Amino acid sequence: MTLSPNVQKIKPSITLAVTAKANALKAQGIDVVPLSAGEPDFDTPKHIADAAVEAIRAGFTKYTPSGGIMDLKKAVCEKFRRDNGLNYSPSQVIINCGAKHSDFLAIFVLVGPGDEVIIPSPYWVSYPDMTLLAGGTPVIVEGKAENGLKITAQQLREAITPRTKLVVLNSPSNPTGMLYSEGELRELAEVIVEAGIYVLSDEIYEKLVYDGKRHVSIGSLGDEIFKHTITVNGVSKAYSMTGWRIGYTAGPEWIIKAMDAVQSQETSNPTSIAQKAALAGLLGSEDFLVDWTAEYDRRRRYMVDRLNSCEGVSCLMPEGAFYAFPDVSGVYGRSFQGKKIGGSADFCDYMLDSQRIAIIPGIGFGADRFVRLSYAISMANIEKALDRFEAGLKALD
Repeated sequence: MTLSPNVQKIKPSITLAVTAKANALKAQGIDVVPLSAGEPDFDTPKHIADAAVEAIRAGFTKYTPSGGIMDLKKAVCEKFRRDNGLNYSPSQVIINCGAKHSDFLAIFVLVGPGDEVIIPSPYWVSYPDMTLLAGGTPVIVEGKAENGLKITAQQLREAITPRTKLVVLNSPSNPTGMLYSEGELRELAEVIVEAGIYVLSDEIYEKLVYDGKRHVSIGSLGDEIFKHTITVNGVSKAYSMTGWRIGYTAGPEWIIKAMDAVQSQETSNPTSIAQKAALAGLLGSEDFLVDWTAEYDRRRRYMVDRLNSCEGVSCLMPEGAFYAFPDVSGVYGRSFQGKKIGGSADFCDYMLDSQRIAIIPGIGFGADRFVRLSYAISMANIEKALDRFEAGLKALD
C-alpha cells in the first residue's frame, strides 16, 4: 500500500519544523530565542476573549451552518465594504478554519490535473504544496530585488499559458513584508483580466502596514478584476487570534458554493465559539492596533538597521507584516569548525546549533539567498537574538 500520489509530492511546513526543533531545545532547558514566530506576541484583546466566554455560557457550542453563521458573514461583508471598497453579499462569503484553510479550499476547488498556478517568489511556504495537493502544477515567478521582491505585470504576462488557472498574490507578503502599490496592482489586474484567469489575493497582514503606506485590495480596482478575484483574510494576525482558527473568503458565488460543499464534508463547520469571538473582533474597536503597529514599527526599524550593519548581509525595509527577510548569501562559502555554509538551511542550522536562535531558511520560501526573521517578539529578545546573530557571523571562517 502507498500514499496518494499528490500527498507524496508535498513536504512538511519548514516554519513548523524549525519551530518544533527550537521548542525541543527549549524543553531541555536551553535558552533559544525564537525569531521563527509567525504570530503576534500580544494577547487576544479582552473584548474578543470575553465574547468567546459568553458564547460558551450561552450554550453556543453546537454545529453551525457549514459556511459559517450569518451574523459573521454579514460582518465580513461590512468589513470588506468599509476597509477595502469591496461589495460582497453574504452568499459570496464563507467562513473557514483559518486563512490557510481559506487559501487551500480556494485552490482545491479551482485547480485540477493539468492546471497551472502562478506563484510569485519569495512565497509563503504553503502555496506550492496546496497546489500540488489539488493536482495542479506550481509555476514559480521570481520577484527581483530591484522590484522589491515583487513580480511585474510583464513577468506575469510571460508566465501565463493556456493551462494557467490562477495567480496567487500575498500583500503585505510573508516572508518579505513587501507591499504591492495600487499602481502595481492595476498593472497586474489588467493582465489577469486580459488572460481570463483568477487571482487569489491573500490579505491576512493588511492591518500591519508602516510608513504611511496603504494596503489596497486588487479586487477593488474595477468591476472586471472584481469578477476575477478571490479575496482571503482572517482574524489571526490583526487580532492576535492565530489559535482561534478563523479565516474568511469572498469571491464569485459559484466558487464560494464549491468551497462550502467541500468544507461541509471536511470540517462540518468552523468552531462555533471562535466564530462568536471573530464577530466581536470585526464589530469592536481596533484602537489597540495603533499601539501594536507602533511597537512592531519600532522593532522593525531596529532589526533591519542591525541586520544591515552586518558584513555580508543586506535587508530591504519591510513595508508590512512582521518579518525581516535579509539576503545572507554574502556569507555562503564560509565555514565553522570545518562545516561549510552552503545555503539558507545550513545557515539556519548553524545559527540554531551554535547561537541558539531560531530563524527560517529562505529555501522554504523559494529564495535560498535569504532567511526570515520575525519581529513579533519582545525588543529585549530581539536585541539578544541579534547580538547572537552578529557573534555567529564573526565566528565563521
